[in-house]
Amino acid sequence: MSAVGALTLRDRLSHPDGQVRRVALLDLQYSDDEEFVPLVSRALADPDPGVREQAARVIEGYEEPAALEGLVNLLRDPDEAVRRAAAETLAEVKDPSSGRWIVPALDDVEAFVLASAFRALRELRLPEVYSRALAALDHADAGVRREAVGVLGYLRRTEAIGRLAEIAAGDADPEVRRAAVGALGYATDVSVLPSLTRALGESSWQVREEAAATIGKLGLAAGAPDLIRALSDIYWQVALKAARSLGRLKNRDAVEPLLLLLGHSISNLRKEVVIALGEIGDARAIAPLESKLQDPDPDVRKLARLALAGIQTRQKI
Repeated sequence: MSAVGALTLRDRLSHPDGQVRRVALLDLQYSDDEEFVPLVSRALADPDPGVREQAARVIEGYEEPAALEGLVNLLRDPDEAVRRAAAETLAEVKDPSSGRWIVPALDDVEAFVLASAFRALRELRLPEVYSRALAALDHADAGVRREAVGVLGYLRRTEAIGRLAEIAAGDADPEVRRAAVGALGYATDVSVLPSLTRALGESSWQVREEAAATIGKLGLAAGAPDLIRALSDIYWQVALKAARSLGRLKNRDAVEPLLLLLGHSISNLRKEVVIALGEIGDARAIAPLESKLQDPDPDVRKLARLALAGIQTRQKI
């Protein structure tokens, strides 16, 4: 046995060699040591960036004050890998009471710290963060704006819908626009439809994809004509979400355009088209769906059988 191997776990955690300390953290993760959190929290301030990064990763799920405080401090770490590890772990925080350790980071001037804090606070749904997120929609950094949009989407405040619609239509960054389009998925009326249909004509296909999905989630039947046009989008991902939404809307005007996609080369798109046709339940789809019983993709064949069974059952009623 080597000299290092003969050391206790605690001795290795204080070993002068950073590599030894990093390995010790991994071993500690799978031990039943009652001092796990204090020991790893101490490692969050280790002089070796590799040790700090490892500590930030292994402490995930432990929402103790010392751990949370250490992770928030690491958002300002000089080492990028450490900062990102801390941000990723903080994003897994689930207990709303843990927010009191993260909210103070919203006073930071660094964009990375702000964005990471908003991301960590998103699923905690803390009412006191609403005004901070709303104000951050005007931040110069796109990452901060995107994470602030996420917070507003989770808070689901009706008074934020108008502002989110503005961001969806006019933000300079496509990822921010995409996030805002998705966040509009909690709206309760058709007032957001103009913003969503406008997003279907976006230059960014990711924004178009999100808009197609959101219209279906909201059940906005008036958006069906725009979704039908989206079936011919040059990006199959957009057509896929449009097909899914048209199925949810059970729009019969979409049957013929959907049938044209049954022969598409992308099997994932064929699957969604088959599902949508089954949900719509129009008899015009029976013969084309029967042809899909010979599709090269077994999932398409299975879904076609299910769709046909559903349509034929409804035809007998």
